[in-house]
Formats: sequence, structure tokens, C-alpha cells
Amino acid sequence: MAKLVSKVYSDALFEVAREKDLMDTLFEEAKGLYEVFDSNGELLELLNHPKLVREEKLEMLQSVFSGRISDEWMGFLTAIVEKGRQKDLLNIISTFIGDVKEYKHIGVASVESAVELRDEQKARLEKRLLETTSYVEFEMKYSVKPELIGGLVIRIGDRVVDSSIRTQLYEMKRELMKLQLA
Repeated sequence: MAKLVSKVYSDALFEVAREKDLMDTLFEEAKGLYEVFDSNGELLELLNHPKLVREEKLEMLQSVFSGRISDEWMGFLTAIVEKGRQKDLLNIISTFIGDVKEYKHIGVASVESAVELRDEQKARLEKRLLETTSYVEFEMKYSVKPELIGGLVIRIGDRVVDSSIRTQLYEMKRELMKLQLA
């Protein structure tokens, strides 16, 4: 249900961004707003507090964001609070960010390696991903997982390419187990 709510609100904001040619502006503001709400749990708690009436929540939004974000975002946040959907705010913003990234053909790749990759390795990997996908840009997220032993695990959306030695050893073990049982 939360997924549906976030998609409906995200789609509405996305249409406004497209109609008013504000995609880049609203996208950048969305990233900033997500960080503000994600790192300030008290703000979301106040917006969700049952003893605060809607008008107090709207006043709080005005005092915090007025003059700092666009009128479109201010109106959007106001609409969310007026409809009582502030508990879904992070999901809505996150969905909007994902929709804009998809629209702009920006991929998000998560790369796990057994050791820290050098800058030239990262550059080659990103270049290769751009060549083999329809994306024009990538946001790369790197992490080190020594248990992989070697190789890489690359995730882009729901696609996974696992060339880690750990997985190769596991596959060999499974094949050997089949032979022993037969």
C-alpha cells in the first residue's frame, strides 16, 4: 500500500516537473529534502505526531522551508500534510528521485569487491557499464566484502552479475555434491 501511495504522489510531482520544465530543479531539491528528512528524525516525528493539528504542522513546514525550497515543493509538502500522508514522505521523495533517474537514464550500480578498487579500475568498470547498458550516467556505490575472496558482485536494479570466487566455489561444491549423490 505504501508503495502505491508513494507512486501516486511521485507521479503527480513528476508531471508538474515535466509540464513546468523543472525536472532538474525539483530533482536536486528532492535529493536535499530527502537528506534533511532522513537525517532529522525529529522533524518527521513532529509531522507525524498525533497531538499536533494539521495547521501546526503546516506552520512548522513554512517556518523550516519557506524561502529555501521552490514553490512547487512547498505546495507539494503542504498537500502531503493536508492529506495526512506525511508518514509516507520519505518513500514519496525516494520514489520521485528514482523516477527522475530513470527518466534521465541515470543508473545506480552497487559494486562489491573483495578488496578496494583502484580509481582506474572504477573508471574502467563504469565505462564498461555505460557501454553495455542504456544508461548515459551511473551513480556508483562501492563496498568491500572480503568474504567474496575475489571478483565482483554488481547490482543494477533487479539485475545481479556475480563473478565472485565465493560464488564460483559454491557452484563447484554443488556440482560435486551432485556427482557424489548420483
